[in-house]
Amino acid sequence: MIIEGLKSHGSGNDFLIIDELTTTLTFTEEERKNLAQTLCNREKLGADGILFVMKSEHADARMRVFNADGSEASMCGNGLRCVARYANDVLGLDKMIVETMKANLLVEKTEDIYKGIPTFKVEISPVSFKVKDLPLVVEKEQLQNEPLPELHDSLLFSALAVPNPHLITLVDSDVLQSELQAELSMKVNQPNELFPDGVNVSFVKELEPGSIYVRTFERGVGFTNACGTAMSASSLITCSVGLNSLESEISVYNNGGKVKCVVHYDKESKKYSIDLIGNATYEYKALIEIDLNQPEKFELLEKHDYDAETSLYAKLQAEVQSYLKTTL
Repeated sequence: MIIEGLKSHGSGNDFLIIDELTTTLTFTEEERKNLAQTLCNREKLGADGILFVMKSEHADARMRVFNADGSEASMCGNGLRCVARYANDVLGLDKMIVETMKANLLVEKTEDIYKGIPTFKVEISPVSFKVKDLPLVVEKEQLQNEPLPELHDSLLFSALAVPNPHLITLVDSDVLQSELQAELSMKVNQPNELFPDGVNVSFVKELEPGSIYVRTFERGVGFTNACGTAMSASSLITCSVGLNSLESEISVYNNGGKVKCVVHYDKESKKYSIDLIGNATYEYKALIEIDLNQPEKFELLEKHDYDAETSLYAKLQAEVQSYLKTTL
């Protein structure tokens, strides 16, 4: 079988896009898992996951996300931006609805976050603060900026699903630069009594009014350059504790670059949603010959690099890193 894969990234969170929307490709669940484990291996092609762009019965396109370890994610904000760009390219629509595991989400092309960089705004929802939706096993219905003594004796945590599970804590520079995040993240993503399905863990630091830094350990992946749903969830939490405001743009910095988030609250439905705004950058297109029964023996037939796009994004990254050196 010949597969064309498009390597793309949102804030340095990188994925391989496989098109089932305009091609005749189709895969079993086991094949999707095996493809992700094989192709995402950093010693092979390398990526944080695979984005399968598919036909939908009730939306313009459908996205399924398989992490590098073969597990499926219910949502991926950075990946959704990449899918939005790809669907925009092949369907010619600047505004679309994309079906994800838990919701049909609005995506649209928007003003460049940095001159010349393709930028998309995607909806992040639904949002739930119910611990059972993560799940988090504690004897309370919600955990919002509260102690979790089973995990740490002084940090305050917030737990929410957007819809994949997130555990978020606001920290200072000393904590951020310590090994604590790695220790806690590994604890809750190995067999444990608090988070039986694991959880994405984010440490968040306020930089200045309207700007935050987010670093995330992603369930099924580990530390990544950025996690779109984590940056969205972190923005919501900073609004809930009074650091930032609803309906205002928040600049969210990460190791892979930056995005902007806007947190909305609908008083009638009493529901939150978040706009995640950021790049969708193509890195290369690869033509792969693969036997789905022996995916580890795949052969890379052709590779076309998008040098101009990657160079432009590197300029954004350099500016972000320079800023973070003075603020973290």
